[in-house]
Amino acid sequence: MEVKIEPSWKKVLQKEFGEEYFSKLTEFVKSEYKKTTVYPPAKFIFNAFELTPFDEVKVVILGQDPYHGVNQANGLAFSVNDGVVTPPSLVNIYKEIESDLGQKTINKNGNLENWAKQGVLMLNATLTVQAHMAGSHQNKGWEQFTDAVVKILSDQKENLVFILWGGYAQKKGSVIDQSKHLVITSTHPSPFSAYNGFFGSKPFSQTNAYLIFNDKKPINW
Repeated sequence: MEVKIEPSWKKVLQKEFGEEYFSKLTEFVKSEYKKTTVYPPAKFIFNAFELTPFDEVKVVILGQDPYHGVNQANGLAFSVNDGVVTPPSLVNIYKEIESDLGQKTINKNGNLENWAKQGVLMLNATLTVQAHMAGSHQNKGWEQFTDAVVKILSDQKENLVFILWGGYAQKKGSVIDQSKHLVITSTHPSPFSAYNGFFGSKPFSQTNAYLIFNDKKPINW
């Protein structure tokens, strides 16, 4: 099966693309795009991989589902397209950046491509969703695929930073080898939980300190 994905990722994920579950997932996703509205647009399903090649990954931020509103999802966890109102969780992420680093984010809106191009892989557990139906593409195979992505990153790379916000991301991160990577955890930046441990957790300064210590260029958040 020919999967259009950035070459360095295609190389390390080749085994997954040949698995039976991935074939079933592909057929399901194709049929969904044909019969209904699905986000993100098909060309952006693997956008996180396209903008952050395997060889350039320094930081991994795990999300859950793509946004399911009109023109929101662009294939990067927590990110939205230009011109779209910044979602509440991302507003809180920006607030923590300012508090943590004493500076505002470099981003002019809710589009996080700037981070992706610096080596921040913003990976949702599920890469597609039906319009206005949160969680509609869960348990179809995406989670198995993205679990494999996390494990491959953990196994084949060293000194990555994994940022796991909330219980779902932390559970998904259980395969990470913490002896050779930094794992940062806190509650989710959602307005429902941000004041219970996200604000004041300083993930951005921790990330950059670790990258610098390991002779890597820090992220300009």
